[in-house]
Amino acid sequence: MSSEEPVAGPPDSIGPTGPTGPTGARPRPPWAEFQQALTDAGYRPSRRWGQNLLRDGNMARAIARDAQVGAEDFVLEVGPGCGFLTLHLLDFGVRLLGVDIDPRLLAVARELLPASAHLELLQCDVLAGKHQLAPEVLERLPAAGPWHLVSNLPYSIGTSVMIVLARLANPPTSMTVLIQRELAERIASPPGTKSWGPASIRLQAGYEVELLRGVPRDLFWPRPKVESQVVRLCARADGLRATADLDALVDGLFRGRRKTLGRLLADLLGDRAAALGLLESHGLPPATRPEELSLERIAALASDPSWTGRPGSSGRSRAR
Repeated sequence: MSSEEPVAGPPDSIGPTGPTGPTGARPRPPWAEFQQALTDAGYRPSRRWGQNLLRDGNMARAIARDAQVGAEDFVLEVGPGCGFLTLHLLDFGVRLLGVDIDPRLLAVARELLPASAHLELLQCDVLAGKHQLAPEVLERLPAAGPWHLVSNLPYSIGTSVMIVLARLANPPTSMTVLIQRELAERIASPPGTKSWGPASIRLQAGYEVELLRGVPRDLFWPRPKVESQVVRLCARADGLRATADLDALVDGLFRGRRKTLGRLLADLLGDRAAALGLLESHGLPPATRPEELSLERIAALASDPSWTGRPGSSGRSRAR
């Protein structure tokens, strides 16, 4: 479902105004001034770090509005860059933690953003590995209660960041992110489609996914080669419990997605008879393929004693 709408106004003339009035910061200078300052400092966007800066103030304001955050909400922003989205989020009165790996960009952001007890900018890699949040970030996130991710996520880590956050003991209540359109469509894809797989399953296990506005490539610097999309994930009241058994099943099945469940489970369990018995108990023909399984079917298989007690399994679930 799409709620795309035009974003009006000149892109470089947006000042820090919002629903509660001015933040007290000076109006944002034109983008050309930021670009020249970055060039003078020897800054070059890093492809490895997925740096494509959203330079358009109107779009940044629209994304902040899409996030539906308000006064005193805790917001994590990964990759704030020059602080354009940050500026509009602060105008909603949120408490914001911005995390960026690049100290040069954070220096620019600190020049733009107002001094505020509601803002902390942290220079580090948000991930301590593909499946782990950096300790200095984790210790700053709320241990209980609602909080939100709102970000123009670096393309290189978008999937990993969302999945790692969804696995926390206290995951974000919502995630409003600007990511590659292909990734947005993949995580929103339903069962039975080619895109249905580990990313969509892991995120839809805990969230309802809604595709929002498309973002033209010419609103970024440098201009990316791929299309971009804003997507919003809202926590499901009936979200599934993430476990090591569920993760192992998803990984095992979708490494061979063109194979049948009978063959895949026989290999994973090391016992064809046990695999066929497991499928029969769940009313699944052995010729079924992984992408045909619904989220509920996958969860049921992952919690079955025939799977949780498989050889090599610890027999213990890992809560998110």
